[in-house]
Amino acid sequence: MSKIGIIIEREYKARVMKKSFIIITLIMPLLMVLLMIGPTLLTNMSNSGECNITVIDQTGLYRNILRDSTKYHFIFADQTPEEIRAIQKDKNAITALLIITDTLTKNPNAATMFSYQQIDMETKNYIINLLDKYVEHEKLAAYNIPNIKQIIADSKANIDIKTIRWSDDGSERVGSSELALVLGMIITILIFIFIMSYGTQVMSGVIQEKTNRIVEVIVSSAKPFELMMGKIIGVALVGLTQMLIWGMLIGVLYGTSMAIMSPQVLQQSTEITAAMSNGQIAAGNQDIMGEIFGALQGVNFMQIGILLVIYFLGGYLLYASLFAAMGSAVDSETDTQQFTMPFTMPLFFAMYAGISASQHPDSALAFWTSIIPFTSPVVMMARLPFGVDMWQIVLSVALLVLSFLGSTWIAAKIYRTGILMYGKKPSWKELWKWLKY
Repeated sequence: MSKIGIIIEREYKARVMKKSFIIITLIMPLLMVLLMIGPTLLTNMSNSGECNITVIDQTGLYRNILRDSTKYHFIFADQTPEEIRAIQKDKNAITALLIITDTLTKNPNAATMFSYQQIDMETKNYIINLLDKYVEHEKLAAYNIPNIKQIIADSKANIDIKTIRWSDDGSERVGSSELALVLGMIITILIFIFIMSYGTQVMSGVIQEKTNRIVEVIVSSAKPFELMMGKIIGVALVGLTQMLIWGMLIGVLYGTSMAIMSPQVLQQSTEITAAMSNGQIAAGNQDIMGEIFGALQGVNFMQIGILLVIYFLGGYLLYASLFAAMGSAVDSETDTQQFTMPFTMPLFFAMYAGISASQHPDSALAFWTSIIPFTSPVVMMARLPFGVDMWQIVLSVALLVLSFLGSTWIAAKIYRTGILMYGKKPSWKELWKWLKY
């Protein structure tokens, strides 16, 4: 095995066998899946308890309007508010007391709710929706226009523009701007985190070996360039391993959780959401889910997956070589800020440009930042879900590879000199001299 191969194996095993790597690799997919299915679980948990609401209707108009549901039960009472308050305090028999003192069509503020604990928005909105529908119906009926409700219903326009993407081969795919936006932002943040975290790992490893004087022993058997490349490639393989494991675990956990969750849970979630939006979601829920699955089928996940690996490797290798060079030039991590700031600023700018590109994928900012090597790994991945011409991808990857080769040559010049220098913090002028050695 070559010396670089031995160093790669050492770096890979040392990091993969760490407890922190194992814990993060196993926990992160679980957290991501919880974020995906969390809203449904939380909705089901919030729907588990029943709410008993006592109503004092001094008008006698709303007994048939406030209808019970699986969660909400309305109890119409003749007691005084003081008597009901005593019942609520002593027995905790009711959730809240609703008092309607006047006709709501004339006085919209005639309804008041009392409780010992703050009423949640879901309960409040459910009652408001029921009363709003009744008041709306009464006001329309007061105009004495035949079929006015039907006229208003017919006049409502629910326009939905479907987006279809043309492929170069003439085929058509269903698109979704919302889905592309979400995917673009997720991928942007993900690749930024990977490049930043693993790039700084290389720098920290170089500083640690230099501080412990281990590097003096290693360079007696391997050239500084071999040591630097072995460390960079070894950490890159650690990142790819983690990405692969995350992808597999997220797929398995998400599929398993969706299979375990009963249809009743999903149905309850739909009922609550529909109640909070006047029942409009429930009617079109099937159509919405169909559109989502159709849009997912229109996304070229294979292309995104392959280019995610390519841009991660390209961006990581570009920045990791510079981080390794900067790590070799200093004796402690506190001294790295002076040298790493010019290299980390483009990466932070790339994240913000990537978020902007998710909203405006064809803007001049999105185009140029997806071509420039220091920002292209992040921004190009944000544009991919919207569709990018192949020549732009090829140009971006080619420039990224050339930039990596150039940065590696520069980093090797600095690394071979700085790795054995101690006790002095070099300046930019000295680093420039090292490039000429």
